[in-house]
Amino acid sequence: MTKAMMEVYNQELASNPDNYEVLYRRATEYYRFNQYLRALADADAAIKNAPENDRDFRSAAYQLRGEIYQMLDKYKEALSDFTEALRYDPASFVSLYQKANCEYELGDYASAKQDYARMRAINNRSAEALTGLARVAVKENNLGLAQQYMDDAVAMMPADSDIYVRRSSVRRMLGNNTGAVDDLIMAISIDSSGRAFQELVNIADEDYPAVVTGLGNAISQAPEQGMFYYIRGMIAQAHYHYPSAIADFRKIIDSNMYNYAGIYNSLAECYLALCQYSEATDNINRALSMTTEDNTPFYLTLARIQHAQGLVNEALANVQKVLSKESANVDALTEKGICLFDLKRYDEASTLFGEMIMDNPDKPMGYMMQAWVTNDGLAQPAKAMQIYRRMLEALDNEMSTAQPSVRAEAKSLKGFAMLFTNNKDGALKWAEGLIKGKDSDGSLNYLAACLYAQAGESGKALECAANSMRAGYADTYNWTRYDAARVNVAPLRHGNALTDIMAKYAYIFD
Repeated sequence: MTKAMMEVYNQELASNPDNYEVLYRRATEYYRFNQYLRALADADAAIKNAPENDRDFRSAAYQLRGEIYQMLDKYKEALSDFTEALRYDPASFVSLYQKANCEYELGDYASAKQDYARMRAINNRSAEALTGLARVAVKENNLGLAQQYMDDAVAMMPADSDIYVRRSSVRRMLGNNTGAVDDLIMAISIDSSGRAFQELVNIADEDYPAVVTGLGNAISQAPEQGMFYYIRGMIAQAHYHYPSAIADFRKIIDSNMYNYAGIYNSLAECYLALCQYSEATDNINRALSMTTEDNTPFYLTLARIQHAQGLVNEALANVQKVLSKESANVDALTEKGICLFDLKRYDEASTLFGEMIMDNPDKPMGYMMQAWVTNDGLAQPAKAMQIYRRMLEALDNEMSTAQPSVRAEAKSLKGFAMLFTNNKDGALKWAEGLIKGKDSDGSLNYLAACLYAQAGESGKALECAANSMRAGYADTYNWTRYDAARVNVAPLRHGNALTDIMAKYAYIFD
């Protein structure tokens, strides 16, 4: 439906490029699907062409562009747009709220506090206003007042899951991750809040033990509540603690709490990561036997299991089943490209990854994959270096407006592109930045181990490997088999050093 609608918009704009209403609607669709640069271009054109006397439209258009700028971390521009939206519609509570949020992000806490107070004057039960005032209080080091604001908000709306999510965010700012996790679990208990689950996932990225401990406490109080086992299993899987995830998923099945295909797919993914292919195959076949609809993720898992066992043609056939239904599935396209590489169909693989870059220019893995195919498959190192440079340019444009978090830096893979464009010093500095702070699940040390290994720094790579496993990073496949995109520890597999470290930490894989 979305594709059909976008086609209509494109046809209308082809005949009238200045149709500001269509531009606005298309910008809204791009925004919904996280295509922020395209959304911004359309919003710009809509505002440019909209008549000055259409106050309602201009207010909405400035509001939309302000939200786009927010998602791009351009808070100064967003603040200007929300201010304009309020000029056209002074009664807009949403615009006032977003204006205050931008002021907060820009460090103008006095103005933010004033606007949050205006919101509270309009609606004294506004959770947004109380949360904003609490966040400002934290910045003012008035920690008791911050806690009081959020306790008052919870007291007003004790059955509203959203207020617990909001208090959780303030508790995180106060450094109280344990309390934050408890609030999110309460929100999930009230109405299975998807937002609370996502925030729980976010906390786990920074403090995995706090989340697992909180969920363990919830399970001890409600041992028959399958949802908590499922959430803990999903978070354990996402953080490479596969034996723990398997134990939770098996508990759900063995206790007859739930029995649906997705759990068997998750089990298959965990067993694959542990290189236990027989168990992985049994579980993915069980998942496929339970449904004939919405099963594309299962065929992708099956393809990966087959690929891991060297059954590349069979894997490619199952990837095609996924792409026949979801032609833009990035994970399936990536798996297809790796299969093509293994089949020595390098030109096809390069073309596929090039198309991925065109469709997702902000996704670094597409560049890494195409450069790998170009360098290692097509034996064109100069062309591969050009691809890495394009990746660095795209990253500079994407990350120029804000200091990225460590996790964002890790996902950018920037150090690898620096390494393969002969900036080894910059690459090593990037890796050092990943591991200088807390690494609660070992994934940052794993990535640093990959970079050090590719840079020929085997001593540092092995040290990071040990640190990663000590934190519980139990992806046997990544340690022993994964060799794509030059983002791997393959150089460490010569000799016994890596094997010895894995033997020392064997308990994390069992």
